[in-house]
Amino acid sequence: MNSLQLKSKKLVAALLAAGVLGGAGVVAVEHAHTPARAQAVTAQVPPAANTAAPTVAMPNFSAITAQYGPAVVNISVSGTRKVSMNGADGDDDEAAPAAQRGAQGMPPEMQDFLRRFGMPPGAFGGAPGGRGGAQEAPMRGQGSGFIVSADGLILTNAHVVRGADEVTVKLTDRREFKAKVLGQDDKTDVAVLKIDATGLPTLPLGNTRTLAVGEWVLAIGSPFGFENSVTAGVVSAKGRSLPDEGMVPFIQTDVAVNPGNSGGPLINASGQVVGINSQIYSRSGGYQGVSFAIPIELALHVKDQIVAHGKVEHARLGVSVQEVNQAFADSFKLPKPEGALVSQVEPGSAADKAGLKSGDVIVRVDGQPVVASGDLPARIGMAKPGDSVKLEVWRQGKAEQLTAQLGGAKGKTTKTADAGPANQGKLGLALRPLQPQEKAEAKVNGGLVVEQASGAAARAGVQPGDVVVSVNGQPVTDIEQVRGLVAKADKSVALLIQRDGQQLFVPVRIG
Repeated sequence: MNSLQLKSKKLVAALLAAGVLGGAGVVAVEHAHTPARAQAVTAQVPPAANTAAPTVAMPNFSAITAQYGPAVVNISVSGTRKVSMNGADGDDDEAAPAAQRGAQGMPPEMQDFLRRFGMPPGAFGGAPGGRGGAQEAPMRGQGSGFIVSADGLILTNAHVVRGADEVTVKLTDRREFKAKVLGQDDKTDVAVLKIDATGLPTLPLGNTRTLAVGEWVLAIGSPFGFENSVTAGVVSAKGRSLPDEGMVPFIQTDVAVNPGNSGGPLINASGQVVGINSQIYSRSGGYQGVSFAIPIELALHVKDQIVAHGKVEHARLGVSVQEVNQAFADSFKLPKPEGALVSQVEPGSAADKAGLKSGDVIVRVDGQPVVASGDLPARIGMAKPGDSVKLEVWRQGKAEQLTAQLGGAKGKTTKTADAGPANQGKLGLALRPLQPQEKAEAKVNGGLVVEQASGAAARAGVQPGDVVVSVNGQPVTDIEQVRGLVAKADKSVALLIQRDGQQLFVPVRIG
């Protein structure tokens, strides 16, 4: 190893030891709100020589950064956090989540990297040499945020400040302020901070309604502690639903975001904030080309409640829903595979009082189409407890209108279930009626127990012991009824299965 290589590795080790990688290692995605007066900042790029290609307008990232960069802040936090003996967050039950949040648990390869440079296990948050158990350990982290009012109101991610005893905000002019956390909402991952200052630079807020897939966007933040770093890319998709994040219709981008970018703004070509950088999808713990931002409209909805009341209340419908695939569309005679299929209605909930039933497909909320199942919780999440919403549902081959007065969220809100794959073949079920004791245990009035599953039903995931509650939305109580409904079906049937107290529609291809 030559001296230059040795110095380089020592520099990397020094940066790691200094905690540059110990920031609030959550990848960020941005969201924003926009004034109408903002104009796109673009530069003309001439076409290549000897081609007929039209002139392409490119954003002037330098101008956007120079004008709006001073409104982006660096956030440092300190406090204590429960960590397991192997360095992972003691509150995190997932060993290796795909959607990486925070720097609470450092990837094994990074731990090995530190060991190679003689760093002790405590350098990355774990207890020396042990495994299992949890203990209180000092926590320091870094994230990003942006100023939304000249009197010191700042938006960031909730996970950036979670568990922090002290929050420090650093501006681009190197001034530092102790920040007060006005409130944080874990369901949407939005937090609001306040610093004692006036005349501060602010970022104009945009909207995601006019944000187009393929549009240029850039992020400003502090990846790995490198303050005021700028990265750029395009919008990859809108309205993405992530596991356990059903309330947030994420903006997906290919903008490079890394630990420390969390809470920073996602900015469009007009210099307006359209999102808050929040998460990445990664198998390594670092950026791999897929990042997610919280839409600015949702963040502002949360911010307004926190400023007014110090807390956030989310509305609740009280249903479990599934994605509508082609097999379900065929089973329920839907014109196209869109909507949110209701698999279970919570007794006494807003959905129950409104008359929603298992097997209904919610296709519109207040006149807005529900294309994917994730659209439903995202729209309900923007409402408040007590609000009334108009639901258009597809029931027994026709549209019906219902009105629901939403309740308050307790625990998990509207959730999405995985229906599993649909397959070709005959139904392949051996069924029998439930015994009185079985009905009482399953808490159902009808249904048939699956004694054996083969063919298409088995391939679709139906198992012995499952209870078939309905076929294509029709409650079933005897075997002949099932045969009749299957005989009338064309390409597939939708079986409502109850298993371990949970209900789920399973599409089964029959021809």
